[in-house]
Amino acid sequence: MIDCTRGIIKGARAARVTALRAITILSALILMSCGGSSSESGREVRLQGAGATFPNPLYQKWFSEYNKITPQARFDYQSIGSGGGIKQISAHTVDFGGSDAPMNDEQMKAAPAEILHIPTVLGAVVITYNLPGVQTELRLTPEAVAGIFLGRVTRWNDATIASPNPEVKLPGEPITVIHRSDGSGTTYVWTDYLSKVSREWKEKVGAGTSVNWPVGMGAKGNEGVTGQVKQTPYSIGYVELIYAEQNKLPYVSLRNSSGEFVRPTLDSITAAAAGAVAQMPDDLRVSITNAPGKDAYPMSSFTYILVYKDQQDPAKGKALVNFLWWATHDGERMAKELLYAPLPKEVVEKTEQKVKSITYHGKPLLGG
Repeated sequence: MIDCTRGIIKGARAARVTALRAITILSALILMSCGGSSSESGREVRLQGAGATFPNPLYQKWFSEYNKITPQARFDYQSIGSGGGIKQISAHTVDFGGSDAPMNDEQMKAAPAEILHIPTVLGAVVITYNLPGVQTELRLTPEAVAGIFLGRVTRWNDATIASPNPEVKLPGEPITVIHRSDGSGTTYVWTDYLSKVSREWKEKVGAGTSVNWPVGMGAKGNEGVTGQVKQTPYSIGYVELIYAEQNKLPYVSLRNSSGEFVRPTLDSITAAAAGAVAQMPDDLRVSITNAPGKDAYPMSSFTYILVYKDQQDPAKGKALVNFLWWATHDGERMAKELLYAPLPKEVVEKTEQKVKSITYHGKPLLGG
């Protein structure tokens, strides 16, 4: 009786092993028929990016949220400045770059292959300051801003600062200017704006991600400028809006091209973008600083993700286009909470066409 029972158990075990083997073989055949093995279809894809500090808080949020719904896609983005982002994507040392400054024609031609500009959100560069004893928010004119950063306006109680702020008792302390030391899209927006409002600035300094500063001390990244302003009394600098907000630093209302003093808000940033859509070129490289309109904040800007039109790695390319589609649709809903303005609908539609045009060996990667 015992021997009989043992035989039945042994036979059942053998049958179970045979069945498990059959299921394993069948599963492998099903996966192969669907286009790949289980290791290929579920393998982790790591995408390396670098560039603008301007959108970094939002990008980190996006990468974290996207990874929750697509665990196999991992993103590592180094916040090194737009100049570094352009340099690294041009050298093909990263899978994507970040830049607030559109690449210029010379940079585009020097790249080894065609690079696309994918707008992600809109942001604002703000003038922040550390003025002990002054609680009232300052107003500044373009003339005052250019004068300060050219080194002609050197004290806080200068008439160009005092005139639009009659209710503020300004100290006679020297102004310490803080600017970026690295190649920066924030600097591009800043200098692009100053080149539009000051002939002297345009002729002596000009616009670019990196310039020869007439005065001041440098700090690396939006983070560095924010920290330097925060610890230096009587200083002034420029940073992206969220950095001033997160560090509880004041920022000025700036007189725009319509003569109105406008505070940087989501509405005033969107107002600056409103007129850009009709004039946006096919490659989507555009400047919206000093935009027309009484409600437009004059130092607003798109920020871009830079990618190669034809991808070298199909898995990375597929993961990248899927993320870009999600970011410019679902991801836009997260922009406002971090003080970025979402893309206007018309710009999203233009962005969709760019993402759809990304290929691997000439074949579109999106869809399927």
